[in-house]
Amino acid sequence: MDKSLALDELRSKILADNVCPDLAHTATQLVMGDGNPDADIVFIGEAPGKSEDEQGKPFVGASGKFLNEMLASINLKREDVYITNIVKYRPPNNRDPSTEEKRAFWPYLMRQLEIIDPKVIVTLGRHAGGCFIPDIHISRDHGHARKVRLTRDGREYDWLVLPLYHPAAALYNGGMRQTLLDDFQKIKL
Repeated sequence: MDKSLALDELRSKILADNVCPDLAHTATQLVMGDGNPDADIVFIGEAPGKSEDEQGKPFVGASGKFLNEMLASINLKREDVYITNIVKYRPPNNRDPSTEEKRAFWPYLMRQLEIIDPKVIVTLGRHAGGCFIPDIHISRDHGHARKVRLTRDGREYDWLVLPLYHPAAALYNGGMRQTLLDDFQKIKL
């Protein structure tokens, strides 16, 4: 299977299915994902922000710069991993994505993960983490990987999920920077 082609087809399907039309109307574009479709590690955030909406790629603003720095701390680059979000359109005014929006995009995210088939899923922030680990408390669970079993269309998938704080946490609270860098060391395969 050509993973790049499969991801392009999934992108087309999201557009054809008119997922979250209200969000699509207020966003500049669909932000599908970026990176290596053969990656062993997939990073998942909650939704695109302003810079992401403008450029069409996830994590390209201030949080993305710190994500790049954290990747470098474990000798990886963006080209080595795949980066996406649960919700593929920017919510107005950078508000948190709603439960309904996350639910609407969930089957498409699952398909994205089926295509890429990573060894590790790293969730960035409580919204992304909560989609995989419903009882998550990010302050308690960050940096602790868990095996998670998810079902899609009758098929079961077991993934190793590592929940981390969102990189933006370090931008708002300098004390979180070292916590994120320390947690990132646990990603090494």
